[in-house]
Amino acid sequence: MKRVRNVTFRLAGVAVAAIVLCSIGNGIQAQTTAPPTPAPAPAKAPEAEPNPFAAVPAPPLPPGMTGSNTNDPRYKLTPGLYDAGEASMGMKHLLLLKKPDAFQLGATGPDDPKVQKTIGQLGVGDISKMPKPLQMVIAELAFSNSDLAFQGNHLFQGNFYGVNIYDISNPAKTALLTSLVCPGGQGDVSVYKNLLFMSVEMPNGRLDCGTQGFPPEPPPPAGHEKERRVPVAQKDRFRGVRIFDISDIKNPKQVAAVQTCRGSHTHTLVVDPNDKDNVYIYVSGTSFVRQPEELAGCSGGEPDKDPNTALFRIDVIKVPLAAPQDAKVVSSPRVFIDPRTGALNGLSNGGSHDKDEKKPVDTNQCHDITVYSAIGLAAGACSGNGILLDIKDPVHPKRVDAVNDPNYSYWHSATFSNDGTKVVFTDEWGGGLGARCRPNDPNKWGADAIFHLKGDNLSLASYYKLPAAQGDTENCVAHNGSLIPVPGRDIEVQAWYQGGVSVMDFTDAAHPFEVAYFDRGPIDSKMLVLGGDWSAYWYNGYIYGSEIARGLDVFELTPTKFLTQNEIDAAKTVRVAELNVQNQQKLEWPAQLVVAKAYVDQLERSQALPADRIAALRKAIQSAEKSHMSKSKRAKLKGMAASLEESASTASSPADSARLHALADILEHPAA
Repeated sequence: MKRVRNVTFRLAGVAVAAIVLCSIGNGIQAQTTAPPTPAPAPAKAPEAEPNPFAAVPAPPLPPGMTGSNTNDPRYKLTPGLYDAGEASMGMKHLLLLKKPDAFQLGATGPDDPKVQKTIGQLGVGDISKMPKPLQMVIAELAFSNSDLAFQGNHLFQGNFYGVNIYDISNPAKTALLTSLVCPGGQGDVSVYKNLLFMSVEMPNGRLDCGTQGFPPEPPPPAGHEKERRVPVAQKDRFRGVRIFDISDIKNPKQVAAVQTCRGSHTHTLVVDPNDKDNVYIYVSGTSFVRQPEELAGCSGGEPDKDPNTALFRIDVIKVPLAAPQDAKVVSSPRVFIDPRTGALNGLSNGGSHDKDEKKPVDTNQCHDITVYSAIGLAAGACSGNGILLDIKDPVHPKRVDAVNDPNYSYWHSATFSNDGTKVVFTDEWGGGLGARCRPNDPNKWGADAIFHLKGDNLSLASYYKLPAAQGDTENCVAHNGSLIPVPGRDIEVQAWYQGGVSVMDFTDAAHPFEVAYFDRGPIDSKMLVLGGDWSAYWYNGYIYGSEIARGLDVFELTPTKFLTQNEIDAAKTVRVAELNVQNQQKLEWPAQLVVAKAYVDQLERSQALPADRIAALRKAIQSAEKSHMSKSKRAKLKGMAASLEESASTASSPADSARLHALADILEHPAA
């Protein structure tokens, strides 16, 4: 149960604020500031009515901690929904495409009938005692944008109300192709060939994608008002993973709906290189366990009393590509088990700064799992722990390592470096609903933790947090991102909700730093309003941001002292047919001279080669390009490769050694 200043209200038998936390970030977790009001900003509550969403200043920094930079231009940007002030470095904002009308609440205040109708569809009964700002929270949540997936020239944007599909053949002129209305939250999406997968977790989801929701929940019995209750069983309720056939991209058809006990907060598409006939879906459920009367076999019992509990596990769905209608759960791996005792609750957070706990809390769920089939591993961000899974047998993933961190509140998502030697885990402190980037918020809290990965062992290297301070009314914390394929470097673009988008270099895991950013001012300067970028992903040359309240952002990188045009152009040589970020693909670069030029820029930046050799390399590459790769110019390039290999053997850093080897390989065999 989540209390909001000593006032608790229930949605479908579960505390409203807890449902908000489940849907946005991480299941039910402690939050020290009130959750925000979703955009557009609601009218102020009457004087006599408590406002649970007023801005709350950060407490003093704990001893030994430091906060974010208040001298950064992002700190004092002017507020607004569509007219907020903007600041950027190394990023050009090409487009903001607003959400379609069907995905807008379209209400300017809590007294609008649309608010009451939406809340009713979510199953809420009497709302007469619910503060008006809280009514806006619940109603607007039903239309929030969530995660992204890509295929060819199509972008799929999840939303708590369904999915929008866009044509991105010209990113600067991105256009809506079709909208699929299908409520249920949170709508995270993946795509594979002709199939689209969507996560459904909230209790208003229906098997038929209907928008009517379910009847309001009956009031609790007298004396039981404060007890947490699950919703009344409904035969038409759906919580799990939907599967659509998108052969006709403008007319998706639901072909399967696989029910799970906790619903699907997120899911991960898993492609087994040894199985061409099926794909697999790892389901991460973070919400309440439904009643067995609604879905047979579901139990939320404690593991020592019920070995079949739906807690302390993930679910694996097998999807036959030739018959997706036959998709079903084929295993429920106990990835938290203690291998010595067999106890299902074998992991705990070890204690966290963000919870008033007398003892560590057991980890019973994963929020997000990123699989990297090329190395046979997955990184699970699992509430109290980061875990490493062996996925060589995708139906039966096995935990091989686990870490926790007292600076972490909630392990949220993960990204591997391309070579598989590092993992970036995010901490979603506050569930995405709190202002966590204020000057007094520690820069080790709500941040990224970068781990070395050697063999099957994780070891902490450092932290990275958005360096610019944000205001008291901006929800801000580490969230979803992806690699940018700059050769020779580990670079990730990442969303920080109303903290905007930050691009981080973590090539040196011990010293990550920011190389580009884009940010807007707060949606509202007086109240914390839910908005900002949910995810920011690089796809075939551009960065796309899923903006919760506004719509879809499109960006392009621009050169700075941290990132050259050659490096950006080299990144654009990497093309993929599909992108589901949690199904990480190994990046490979063509042996093109623009990639060679990127390596030369990096070797100059790190001073790995003297200036005369840098100049000679650039001259030779330029001459080869102008000659259209004539035989003599190719021979000149090949002649320079041997000396580069020699330099690689004496380079002062592993990164420079790898760049020198890669550069030598291109010059030895440049693509025509």
